[in-house]
Amino acid sequence: MNNTTIYIILILLFPLAGFLINAFLNKNLPGKISGIIGSIAVFVPLILSLIIFINLKKNIPAQTIYLSQWIITGQINIPFEFLIDPLSVLMMLVVTGVGTVIHIYSIGYMHSDNRIHTFFSWMNLFIFFMLILITGANYLIMFIGWEGVGLCSYLLIGFWFKNNEFNYAARKAFIMNRIGDLGFLIALFLMIINFETLSFNNIFTAHHILSQDTKTITIITLLLLVGAVGKSAQIPLYTWLPDAMAGPTPVSALIHAATMVAAGVYMIVRSNLLFRFAPLTMDLIIIIGITTALLSATIALYQEDIKKVLAYSTISQLGYMFLALGLGAYSSAMFHLTTHAFFKALLFLAAGSIIHALNGEQNLRMMGGLAGKLPVTFITFLIAALAISGIPPFSGFFSKDQILLNTFNCCPSLWIFAVLGSILTCIYIFRVFYLAFYGEYRGNSPDNHDDEDIIKPDKDISALHESPLIMTIPLIILAVLSLAGGFINLPQIFGGNNYLDNYLAIESAETGIDDTTEYFLISTTVIVVLIMIIIVWFRYTSKPAQGPKVITEMNFIEKMVYNKFYVDELYRFLFEKPYDFLSEKLLPTIEKGTIDKTVNSAGTLSLTLGSLARKIQNGNISFYILLMTLAAIAFLAINVFIL
Repeated sequence: MNNTTIYIILILLFPLAGFLINAFLNKNLPGKISGIIGSIAVFVPLILSLIIFINLKKNIPAQTIYLSQWIITGQINIPFEFLIDPLSVLMMLVVTGVGTVIHIYSIGYMHSDNRIHTFFSWMNLFIFFMLILITGANYLIMFIGWEGVGLCSYLLIGFWFKNNEFNYAARKAFIMNRIGDLGFLIALFLMIINFETLSFNNIFTAHHILSQDTKTITIITLLLLVGAVGKSAQIPLYTWLPDAMAGPTPVSALIHAATMVAAGVYMIVRSNLLFRFAPLTMDLIIIIGITTALLSATIALYQEDIKKVLAYSTISQLGYMFLALGLGAYSSAMFHLTTHAFFKALLFLAAGSIIHALNGEQNLRMMGGLAGKLPVTFITFLIAALAISGIPPFSGFFSKDQILLNTFNCCPSLWIFAVLGSILTCIYIFRVFYLAFYGEYRGNSPDNHDDEDIIKPDKDISALHESPLIMTIPLIILAVLSLAGGFINLPQIFGGNNYLDNYLAIESAETGIDDTTEYFLISTTVIVVLIMIIIVWFRYTSKPAQGPKVITEMNFIEKMVYNKFYVDELYRFLFEKPYDFLSEKLLPTIEKGTIDKTVNSAGTLSLTLGSLARKIQNGNISFYILLMTLAAIAFLAINVFIL
């Protein structure tokens, strides 16, 4: 057993051990100790992942780590094996790195919760299954992690289960992900039928099947895409992710930044050698990506819940990653996934710091004037906002710029829509920034309360204070990563060497754009975004006491956007109501009116026939002889005339 094998076993065992310790020893552990154990269970895998990363940099080759036999039947042999290569190591660093910061932050955020042990046990289990997903060397191991993160998301979204709305949100996430998982599962069956294996190495080297049977490959990739769309919350299976905000804010940060939603992007990148032979699927990925990016960014413009804005932001940024995947720019997709993990985790944790200061308030109409009271949160949120808006030299600028350049190289008209998405991004994120930190505090204004608000005690702004160090230090760490993270793949036009592209060594689409055109495209995007930030500044700070528009002030289009284009209502009409009609009206009627009556009639008939047959047993010998004679005559007649 070599060192890498030991490292990967320990990387998987530590979060699993953290889950078991917090799950079974919770009555004997103080809450803070539980948080420390949970954080160590993720921090140690981070250190081990760094060691593996350094070894790969020393040109130690990628390797498949075989642990044991698992499923052997006929021609099929599926071992329990793990793959250590640049792609899996990058994901390990992102998951454990961002996961460690979120766990440390959670010690402060969840300190007063009486179920803090359960919280950290499930968070560790989440990390464990995500690591299984990204290190598996075959699709079945990946599927174990795939289903595991789905389970953990259900548990954590519904963590505060005494609220029925939170339970509904957890069920919604679980069920909508099962739709995607079914597509993934059918794809596995087709792989077994056609390849007789689920191993990445064996499937990706089966050139005789990949190059000849393109119809089957297209079907398989379409089914894999269904799984990715569900897990990464793309159209049409995106509506579960905004509702997932029902969970504690660190859960939102973990789901949106480093774990569950990244799984779909990772799976397609891992399967890129399959998708290369399915141009129809690639075109569909482009359509899904750009449509999702624009739709969700538009919806984010009018949301009032600070976490809901960030949720739709995640969906939009994932749309950009899907756009890159459809263009064949796999390295660009992974680059944006990495930088997005930094600034989106920062946005959520900074939002959590605001919510923590305001005693759980999430409505932007109840905020304002927080810059002086929460200085660290203010600065770190600003850094994250600049990063997601694509302002240089912040990380999002470099990663989104790569995607935009690949888009322009493929289709200039598509580039216009991608830039429009960037403009919408800067509008909604700086709307949140200005509404939360500038102007006057609106929390005590009766004009900002309505019947739909959850009534919370108003908080005097003079009593507000910054979050404790256990929460602000993670913000600072993520702010540094959001600022400097883009330099891991600094392009040649800025004097870099595209380090991440070279490290991943994934064959990706080339931009083929000369330096002059690239400078022009980059400058155009940045200037337009900066102008929009200034416009948003005047819109939301010219009247300090003004908050977001209330629905009565909105026109028809604004109401459509505010109500998320009624997609949830459409799904409810198309799927929930027919199901409710079947389960509550039609099926009970069939059960009671048809099935029950049929069963009861059979019983009644049996009793009636039994009562009639019982009369035969009357004790009259002459009657018995008559029956015997008639039976004998019938027997003879059958033999003579029929047989």
